[in-house]
Amino acid sequence: MKFLVRNLLLLSIIVLLLLGGSFFYFLKVPPAPSSGKIVFEVKRGESFSSVLNRLEKRKLIHKASLMKLFYMPFGRYVRVGEYELSYDMSPLEILRVLQSGKSKEQSITFKEGINIYEMAEKLEKRGIVSKEDFLSLCKDRKFIYELLGENLPSLEGYLFPETYKITKYTNIKTLIRQMVHNFLKTYNGLLKDKPQTQLSRHEVVILASIVEKETGAPEERPLIASVFLNRLKKGMRLQTDPTILYGILDQTGVMKKNITKKDILTPTRYNTYTFKGLPYGPISNPGREALRAVLFPAKTNYLFFVSKNNGTHVFSADLKSHNRAVRKYQLNKKMRQGHSWRDLSKRKKAKSF
Repeated sequence: MKFLVRNLLLLSIIVLLLLGGSFFYFLKVPPAPSSGKIVFEVKRGESFSSVLNRLEKRKLIHKASLMKLFYMPFGRYVRVGEYELSYDMSPLEILRVLQSGKSKEQSITFKEGINIYEMAEKLEKRGIVSKEDFLSLCKDRKFIYELLGENLPSLEGYLFPETYKITKYTNIKTLIRQMVHNFLKTYNGLLKDKPQTQLSRHEVVILASIVEKETGAPEERPLIASVFLNRLKKGMRLQTDPTILYGILDQTGVMKKNITKKDILTPTRYNTYTFKGLPYGPISNPGREALRAVLFPAKTNYLFFVSKNNGTHVFSADLKSHNRAVRKYQLNKKMRQGHSWRDLSKRKKAKSF
């Protein structure tokens, strides 16, 4: 009897050692150790078994069926996302990564002056969200009110341009909330310097969105802002080309690059050649310096500016001086051999503010 008990005890110990060794092997030893790395995607709605089967096919774990059994104490779940894995990781490490939800990040940069339609295209190309779904959220008045506390038709102007970290499965509402949060943080930070402005926040954003599109020279932004503010005070039309282009985009969904005489004369709710005052809404998403330029404009008597074809402008306080600058820089073909980011060489007439 003692002999039988001793043998059973010995057998139990051997079985436990074998199970322990198997447990260690299947969870702690990489199937095909190497320095190679891959991106592994856990798809929406995919089962734990399906994930294990694919991991086995990629030689990242041992037998999927045994892994499923061994992994029961740790919880049978993984999170949706893209994960960077390496072949020198143990199966246990791999499964813990897939359970962490720390999906592979990528950077996406929205430059100052980008509009929501361009953002939508960029996000769609990255596979984050469709253009239609993004634009629908940007025009969802209930969502807009939740974010800004204002009844606005669009989030244009309030999606702060900078670099964001996203994943393939980023919740687009979360990204938009972050962008609006960054706008509010920036705008409220500028208010601490106590600007002397009579404009509402929305009016500041509208004008800043125009300033952002009018110059590629950062030092000119306060001067550009002063021109528009001076014209508004005098009841003059702003007559700024970017509002024409945005008006066409708003009506047709088409992003034009060149402006025709017909475009200038065609009224839209954004075309500032056809009415006095600010356009219906922002035409782009301005950065910090454009917002600052409107809140703290240069003190000038300028009413006009014209491109020098090198990204900068000549500013004038009267029409005579402005026309002289137009003749020099826009009617002189040699001066208009398009070096500028806003080349006007195909235009027959210079822009007249």
